[in-house]
Amino acid sequence: MSIKDILDALLKNKISMDDAERLLSMYKIEYIEDIARLDVNRELRRGVPEVIYAEGKEYDELVRIAKRGFDARGKVIVSRVRSEYIEQLAEELRDTDAKVTMSKRGRIVVAYRNHVNDGNGGVVGIITAGTSDIGVAEEARLVAEAMGCTTITAYDVGIAGIHRIFPILKDMISMDVDVLIVVAGMEGALPSIVTSLVDVPVIGVPTSIGYGVGAEGIGALISMLQSCTLGLAVVNIDNGVGAGALAAMIANRIAMYRVKAKELKSV
Repeated sequence: MSIKDILDALLKNKISMDDAERLLSMYKIEYIEDIARLDVNRELRRGVPEVIYAEGKEYDELVRIAKRGFDARGKVIVSRVRSEYIEQLAEELRDTDAKVTMSKRGRIVVAYRNHVNDGNGGVVGIITAGTSDIGVAEEARLVAEAMGCTTITAYDVGIAGIHRIFPILKDMISMDVDVLIVVAGMEGALPSIVTSLVDVPVIGVPTSIGYGVGAEGIGALISMLQSCTLGLAVVNIDNGVGAGALAAMIANRIAMYRVKAKELKSV
């Protein structure tokens, strides 16, 4: 639909005001000279905020893009920030009156005006096989929280001591998690094991922790992709952002219908 068609449909009461806002949001792109084009209304359209990928960008470019994104929507996520820049970037965003959360280990910074977690979002459980996988898990955690989810984490519970996973899963299921993210390197077996034990969707994240024939995460990725356990989806190597976004989309959809079901029961 063109903008004229959207406005005409709104005028004739063929669509609601919310529908018109969503459709019009597709036309809003924020230009930053010749270095970036921000899809600042992506969150209205898809529920996923604008994520700025920091690698390959000069620091001054990164600051300009991040500030413009924050000014436009009141929220911005910056991923893969170099460790020496994280605190400096966080301070520059705080100077614009942004509230900032960050993870040095996850190399990610999130700035927002108003906290999005109002208790109506989904619940995402995040598990890592080893301590070396925590950085990717933290990236996923902050993305899911930026999308309004509550997160529950349990790190370093891999199959080298498989007994450690059972009480963790028992706790997470008792807390009614909507989806699980399982992050693992080396042979990447943990997501398959977790999937075989739970009745919620599991997102496997292979990490580039490994050496020899399975170096750079290839072994973990192949293991997860050819898993025989049903209900396991797999994202790319080290893709914490993708895992966090997918998990939040699933969890928030479930939470929305959970609220609707409660409303129907109360009628």
